[in-house]
Amino acid sequence: MAVELSQRLKSLPPYLFKEIDRKKEEVMARGIDIIDLGVGDPDIPTPKHIIDALKSAVDEPVNHRYPSYTGMKQFREAVSTWYRDRFEISLDPENEVVSLIGSKEGIAHLPLAFIDPGDIALVPTPAYPVYNIGTIFAGGISHFMPLVEENDFLPDLSSIPDDVAKKAKLMFINYPNNPTSAVATEEFFQDVVSFAKENDILVCHDAAYTEMAFDGYSPPSFLQVEGAKDIGIEFHSLSKTFNMTGWRIGFAVGNMKAIEALGAVKSNIDSGVFQAIQMAGIQALLGDKSCINEMQNIYQKRRDIMVDGLREAGIELRKPKATFYLWVKVPDGYTSTEITKLLLEKGVVVTPGNGFGEPGEGYIRMALTQDEERLKEAISRIKSISF
Repeated sequence: MAVELSQRLKSLPPYLFKEIDRKKEEVMARGIDIIDLGVGDPDIPTPKHIIDALKSAVDEPVNHRYPSYTGMKQFREAVSTWYRDRFEISLDPENEVVSLIGSKEGIAHLPLAFIDPGDIALVPTPAYPVYNIGTIFAGGISHFMPLVEENDFLPDLSSIPDDVAKKAKLMFINYPNNPTSAVATEEFFQDVVSFAKENDILVCHDAAYTEMAFDGYSPPSFLQVEGAKDIGIEFHSLSKTFNMTGWRIGFAVGNMKAIEALGAVKSNIDSGVFQAIQMAGIQALLGDKSCINEMQNIYQKRRDIMVDGLREAGIELRKPKATFYLWVKVPDGYTSTEITKLLLEKGVVVTPGNGFGEPGEGYIRMALTQDEERLKEAISRIKSISF
């Protein structure tokens, strides 16, 4: 008997980064030196004081057992303290914080708590693919909100049809933004709160990049806006802030009922985050923060090298205030896929903008995840192309 895949799995678009890895391996097999600016995975090591905390915690037998589904009390308290110090937001660690096996896991699971088959989620495009994928897995329908340069890559809430807004259960937003690197103002967040309250929508803000900012800019939390906690939940991760992508630890905070519902899904699906990693997370959140400034300085220098070099090559882009991504306009006469293939032949891996959604056509995304010398080499290779 043949094993038949579910319609749920068949309906998924190909996972973008899996396809990039496949194409990259094809080029590497031909002996081409690869400079990978594709996936947003920090190349900077996790800070030593966080690693040391993990090493100590691993030796404690109490951490070898099943963890709490919602996270250790000490970890949730550390999250609450960090939010108070960073954003001046008060959170009840008992009811308004839940630990996650990375924010991707929480984002993917949240629709299972609120979306029934046929329900609508408002999903930005271009965007991190998991917003749409999580909606599909829950049996929901994504109504896409285009992010275009003319609107500073913010969704135009007024363009959402009234009947769609009234049926929508969730709205996903993400600022600082992946892939466009756009940032949002508190005024925009206030508009989102008003829209969500008017239409009874739960807002899910992916805030993974708030600490990856430059030139003295400090991105706000969605929850800083008055009334946001009434209708909102915010996802955060230690991945980008502390170079801990492989550790798989994050958290969600905000509306008590939403946090409780996400916790209920998780308690039936996973068994929480390894406690030793949570202990390391506590050290990250409460310990020495100089590593964040060092990380920001490194990426700011890399950003400047790439932005200046690309502009010298005649390529248009905005200089980002946050994230470690560049959202680069494709030269005239090329599609996103065509320029991606052309760069790949030169050994430079980038991500086609249309892989994040149809409005991403005409752009490519570059991640600043190589050291300065490799970035300079990438610029040299790009300049060798006659566009």
